[in-house]
Amino acid sequence: MSDYILRRLFLIIPTLFGILLLNFIIIQAAPGGPVEQTIAHLQGLDAATGGATGRVSGGGAEVATANGYRGAQGLDPELIKEIEKMYGFDKPATERFLIMIKNYLTFDLGQSFYRDAKVTDLILEKMPVSISLGLWSTLIMYLVSIPLGIAKAVHHGSKFDMWTSTAIIIGYAIPAFLFAIMLIIVFAGGSYFDWFPLKGLTSNNFNLLTAWGKIKDYFWHLALPITALVIGNFATLTFLTKNSFLDEIGKQYVITARAKGLSERQVLYGHVLRNAMLIVIAGFPAAFTGLFFTGSFLIEVIFSLDGLGLLGYESAISRDYPVVFGSLFIFTLIGLVMKLVGDFCYHLVDPRIDFANRER
Repeated sequence: MSDYILRRLFLIIPTLFGILLLNFIIIQAAPGGPVEQTIAHLQGLDAATGGATGRVSGGGAEVATANGYRGAQGLDPELIKEIEKMYGFDKPATERFLIMIKNYLTFDLGQSFYRDAKVTDLILEKMPVSISLGLWSTLIMYLVSIPLGIAKAVHHGSKFDMWTSTAIIIGYAIPAFLFAIMLIIVFAGGSYFDWFPLKGLTSNNFNLLTAWGKIKDYFWHLALPITALVIGNFATLTFLTKNSFLDEIGKQYVITARAKGLSERQVLYGHVLRNAMLIVIAGFPAAFTGLFFTGSFLIEVIFSLDGLGLLGYESAISRDYPVVFGSLFIFTLIGLVMKLVGDFCYHLVDPRIDFANRER
């Protein structure tokens, strides 16, 4: 297993390089970069509305509108060069990419174009919000789905199995953002009750609260966002758990265990549980990573939670390239490491699984 882990760690480097290169090429081809947006702003145009993308010409700036180019605006070429130099666009694309990769090797993610802060500091500042959403959502999802899936497998075909399946499928069919809006309308002062806060991760007087008061305030703010996140994620894990148990219950070793006189509880939790939970437990890192990176963006926007999802979206819209690539680098790195952790969890739960031999 150690050889397999080392090989996977070495593979992270070319994988990261390939992902960054592909995204760098795509973003370079996208119109409306920081230089063009700055020129458009200087010309009194609002590039953020999408009406102007901009183009730098040799003797001035030509700004594109929805109806075509308006012609040279007469900006001083020296000013344009200064703008390009300010954003690092005075160098060829290849040189800029190599400089970026060199800096990333030392985890120097650069400085934001539009925020007076380093990219690393911005990511660290926003990370607690995203970690809170991803971690607690994943834990609650597992704590509910695994016992529920086991109960459904034990009572397969019963009324309990039918009505719980119906409720889970209905929850799965409702988009998280729609459920979030419904929660706000009902419980956050929308039209009915005003029980929960509408924005932020903590209250304004958080620092003045006692230790127990801080804990209650923290979870009070997380209640609605986490509910909206997990309500549609029960289905996959619950049915996966149920089907894993049903598959194991019908195997020969379970019949043999029952024939030896073991109780149903001993058979279920002493023999079936370990084999049935293999894929469920090992999938925890991937589930957490998925919620951490992709599942919380709309929830952050709806509940005004300033996390990584919102940061990445705003940076992409404003063409804040250092933040975009810095976030991509960190997200991809953590995702690849979590994938490796998932494989290690498989081996930890069942040592018979040997990924090293499977690759040969």
